[in-house]
Amino acid sequence: METTPKDIVKQATPDKGDTANWGSLIGGGALVLYGLSQRSLRGALMALAGGGLVYRGVTAQKEATDMNQSIKVEKTVTINSSPEELYRFWHDFENLPRFMKHLKHVKVYDEKRSHWIANAPLGNSVEWDAEIINDQENHLIAWASVEGADIDNSGFVRFQPAPNGRGTEVKVVIEYNPPGGAIGAAVAKLFGEEPEQQIGDDLRRFKQIIEAGEIATTEGQPVGSR
Repeated sequence: METTPKDIVKQATPDKGDTANWGSLIGGGALVLYGLSQRSLRGALMALAGGGLVYRGVTAQKEATDMNQSIKVEKTVTINSSPEELYRFWHDFENLPRFMKHLKHVKVYDEKRSHWIANAPLGNSVEWDAEIINDQENHLIAWASVEGADIDNSGFVRFQPAPNGRGTEVKVVIEYNPPGGAIGAAVAKLFGEEPEQQIGDDLRRFKQIIEAGEIATTEGQPVGSR
């Protein structure tokens, strides 16, 4: 039977109240070691959650080899707004389908867990539950899908003041295992679901919503003389 992070923490945590603090320390350390052993973004985020590490704990795993052929996407955009405003907007995951066109619906269950439905090739959809595994107010939100997800995925969004007071740099990193592995990824590209392009377009729409209050569109507008 595969050992899970919860199993590790449970095994490392004593039952007696007098040793609860030591149990927390041991459990957190075990979670860090387990996370780093996964050699993936999910593992790095788990390590960050277990040890209270800073953002560099995530990026330190950036070059690790993922044995499951997962796909990692990184995109950054500068938005003329404060980290506080952007964090508040993004933290309400039900806002995300407003600018993430591949998302059909997000339902927030509580402060930690939410349910996601996304478009898939050939008119299909995929669903999963996600859990926030690290939440640093006005700075970082990290999440990971839970067991049973149609697509195993994890990621984070970071809000960092841009140089010279030019707004906020928003960085998104997402890692996922496409259905059918590399073949599934190739099919997704053929049907316009290429993740790197998706995330770049999503962030541009996010920028438009925050800065202009709406997403610019040319639908229904004349295209000029022929």
